Amino acid sequence: MQLRLDALDAHLAKGLKGLYVVFGDEHLLAQEACDRIRAAARAGGFTDRSVFTVERYFDWSSLIGASQSMSLFGDRQLVELRIPNGKPGKEGADALKTMASADNPDVLTLITLPRLDAATQKAAWFAAITGAGVAIKVDPIERAQLPMWVGQRLAQQGQRVAPGEEGRRALQFIADRVEGNLLAAHQEIQKLGLLYPAESVLTFEQIHDAVLNVARYDVFKLNEAMLTGDVGRLARMLDGLKGEGEAAVLVLWALVEEVRTLLRIKRGVAAGKPLATLLRENRVWGPRERLIGPALARVTESALEKALSLAAKLDRQVKGLSGSTGQKGSEPPPNPWDGMFELAMTVAHSGGGTPGGAAAPGRPRR
Repeated sequence: MQLRLDALDAHLAKGLKGLYVVFGDEHLLAQEACDRIRAAARAGGFTDRSVFTVERYFDWSSLIGASQSMSLFGDRQLVELRIPNGKPGKEGADALKTMASADNPDVLTLITLPRLDAATQKAAWFAAITGAGVAIKVDPIERAQLPMWVGQRLAQQGQRVAPGEEGRRALQFIADRVEGNLLAAHQEIQKLGLLYPAESVLTFEQIHDAVLNVARYDVFKLNEAMLTGDVGRLARMLDGLKGEGEAAVLVLWALVEEVRTLLRIKRGVAAGKPLATLLRENRVWGPRERLIGPALARVTESALEKALSLAAKLDRQVKGLSGSTGQKGSEPPPNPWDGMFELAMTVAHSGGGTPGGAAAPGRPRR
């Protein structure tokens, strides 16, 4: 049985199942889901708790024994199984299938897993445990959803932002400062709850003074900022990745892959091929699928080709190689991070950008 995260409380209010599976990489939300299940289990009389973490040479027989036996004191048991890498192995897969087929009303099992790929979700062991119990997939909060999520969390502690544009600006400010770090977002929201009383309306100035810059940027989210044309976010992400010590080679690779994908699709559309077919062929799905169309309309094939030419020069630069590339055109900026910003602006800027040209307004070269 698959259950949405936002339906968990209503489900628990109706009664407990014998097996729960929580999986996903958003640690705060997964932890909160597990906490709610634990609280419901305690209220249901499962007062004895055993925790098992799967590591190398894990003894699966000990888990089976715990799941099939009563507590020494006769209490009902909550058995927690944590599989950090999401790979139980053959012995573990057999043990999980055995657990799924067991029917012990005095044992409630909670299994936690990381994000699983499609192939793992189709494995027999995963199908067995989700078929016998309740599976809760914890999806990450996407950047576009983050301001709304922050507003909902503020409402849960009796606070809200000012109405209108000031409130939207305040929520956007928080989202910018905590992007990619949901636990930090939770802590900053709690801090606002301590600083200001419940039922208060928070102004932008109050939020600005209280919220720290605790964002953590994911190099693989750069494409979202590029495709949406969000230049401010793009600049923050590149500066943040540089400050966090991210390898310039990896950042450049992520940018170039997006440019190459756009160029292949652009040429395919020009040749009369359906966009939907091109998206599938280039493995574009999810949020990116909705963003590709506007980006294609914004950027020209010529600009993308020039961007790849700049990328070739940047590749030599970030690898510490000197000498001419044999390609005509202006040289990239001395700082490769400025060059990568210009490369990204090819897609992000509504005018198509000028690879290898002047730095974008508001971002001086360093």
